[in-house]
Amino acid sequence: MDNDQDVLEILQEVFIYEGYEVKALQGTNNIFNEIAVCKPHVIMLDYILDGVNGGEICHQIKNNPLTCNLPVIIVSAYPKVINSLGYYGCDKFIPKPFDIYDLVNQVNQLIIPDNKPV
Repeated sequence: MDNDQDVLEILQEVFIYEGYEVKALQGTNNIFNEIAVCKPHVIMLDYILDGVNGGEICHQIKNNPLTCNLPVIIVSAYPKVINSLGYYGCDKFIPKPFDIYDLVNQVNQLIIPDNKPV
């Protein structure tokens, strides 16, 4: 989830190329409906979103018994802000700008190989 359409399109293309099924969202009012419908293996959130920040969404996901085991990656151009506020329970934090190969590697580390959608 990112509020920058260009970033979403690039990430979507990269992960589709890597063999993942991708659902890219600019924002959502109810992330839990999206999770229930899509059943993702990992969620990647930008920290800066319209409305609630990605950290708060991560916190909601991690505090819900139905989604608490779902890996969450937060990406942000503001690593000092994230460091001062805590990581909201995310499984990985990746500062922007990021190396796309490193990002793919980080996602691969969070997903059990047998669950990787092809």
